[in-house]
Amino acid sequence: MKRLALTAAAFAAAFLLTGCGHLSPGRAALVSTGYVSHQLCSAVFVAGRDPVRYYRDAIAPIVGPLAFAMSHTVDRERAEVRATVVGLAESRAVYRPPFGCVNATGGVPASSAAAASVPATAPAVAALPADIAGPAPVETADPALQAALDHVFEETMQPPHRNTEAVIVVFKDRIIAERYASDVGVDTPLTGWSATKSVTNALIGILVRQGRLDVNAPAPIAAWADPRDPRHEITIDQLLRMTSGLDMGQSLNADLSTAFDPSAQMIFVESDTAAVAERASLGHAPGTAWNYTNANTQLLSRIVREFAGGSAEATRAFAQRELFDKLGMRHVTLEFDAAGTPIGASHMWAPARDWARFGLLFLHDGVVGGQRILPEGWADYSASPTAGSETYGYGAGFWTNRGEGSGARYRILGGMPADAFIARGSHGQYVVIIPSEDLVIVRLGPAWTPRDDMAAVNRLTHEVIQALKGR
Repeated sequence: MKRLALTAAAFAAAFLLTGCGHLSPGRAALVSTGYVSHQLCSAVFVAGRDPVRYYRDAIAPIVGPLAFAMSHTVDRERAEVRATVVGLAESRAVYRPPFGCVNATGGVPASSAAAASVPATAPAVAALPADIAGPAPVETADPALQAALDHVFEETMQPPHRNTEAVIVVFKDRIIAERYASDVGVDTPLTGWSATKSVTNALIGILVRQGRLDVNAPAPIAAWADPRDPRHEITIDQLLRMTSGLDMGQSLNADLSTAFDPSAQMIFVESDTAAVAERASLGHAPGTAWNYTNANTQLLSRIVREFAGGSAEATRAFAQRELFDKLGMRHVTLEFDAAGTPIGASHMWAPARDWARFGLLFLHDGVVGGQRILPEGWADYSASPTAGSETYGYGAGFWTNRGEGSGARYRILGGMPADAFIARGSHGQYVVIIPSEDLVIVRLGPAWTPRDDMAAVNRLTHEVIQALKGR
């Protein structure tokens, strides 16, 4: 999800409106309090981060002019965070392991209360792949790689800041260089934001490999089952590619109206995200227009949940058994909404090494440890360009340099190869997959620099490739 531009001007404009629904000033304010309470809850209770530092680096730049009217409290005894905008809204997020933090505004959701009795960690399962590094951070002796890491960790003197928290370079299935911020380690879970969409892509791919889903068939959504419903024609492929045509706002560009965007309200206000998405009407005929909205991925998350068994517990067990354990991803928290659906559009926390292990799955076309996890050709399918997205360069759950358009061209001219594709999240989360170089590069941290620090990631990629020439 792109930056939520929750500015004082936006709220001032809101009170000039007489609209209701997603135009309600109160609902718009709940986006800000829901954002603060959920993200700070996850940072403190999932990732073990210091709330003061995390708020300063990762949340305050969004709150901006609203800071004078906003407050929050972290209650460690109750494992919850409350956030308020005076006179407008109050939100509460509660930590319910192993499902992360959940929006509990108005009361603790029943599904979350039940989750509290579930063990926080799954039984140990032997990872199929060889590990990518030993327990300690991998320090490189190569001066060129050292310089590349130095450059991406360089901080700006004045805001906006880069806030790089973790960088990992994986070459030929081994970490050859990595570096972390002072309060981050090899096991610290970090948010991926919309890089989580790529994880949802993988869960869908597993169901396709199992013969249970067809990406080109109508999406199995009960609310659209009637063939007379124009949404009945929407396919899983169109949901992955953001061409469903659903009129559910956008999760890409930030402007003064973002607080009133239905896709933002779906994530940070609503208890059942997929139910909101499935009620959306069509703004365009399916397959005719590209529009990046979290609603598409929340519907895919609902599909995963239903095929996994229908409950949060069954869905988590499916993701753990079929994906995370097989990749050796040891410290993953995929967060769920109050209705028990994964927030597969934006809310997975995992250490940088686990994000790197995920990238390796797609580097090797869905095969890990000699076992096929995803359908043959799924990586190329995911990286194949989507018509209409050329300004950004989007595939099917991944950003891509393949195809024509200014988005791919910007990255290629910056030093990222033409075959690269990216699990990418807001504010500078990147898992760059480069098959031609046998390379995965991870960069994580709340960047507020232009284009989510893309220029620095382009430079990092170019410098790493140059350093590895001849190896």
